[in-house]
Amino acid sequence: MMSVGWANRWQRFRHTGKRSFHVQKSTCANCGYPSAKTRKFNWGEKAKRRKTTGSGRMSHLRDVHRRFKNGFQTGTPKAARGPAESQ
Repeated sequence: MMSVGWANRWQRFRHTGKRSFHVQKSTCANCGYPSAKTRKFNWGEKAKRRKTTGSGRMSHLRDVHRRFKNGFQTGTPKAARGPAESQ
């Protein structure tokens, strides 16, 4: 059985997980892919809130914030180095 033309026009998109990828145009109606910037408008205030930073896991950014508070320290902690050498 052949599918109708309009049945396969929109497919699920990997980036957003929504059925908003137009196959013929190769664009996503939700995020604006393949454009460099994510699609967002000021009239969609609630939509911007759903997609913004902090709505996900922030697995990397959460770590950066913690290191920023401590001044991006590097090396081994002083206590872990062992007894201080006396000269």
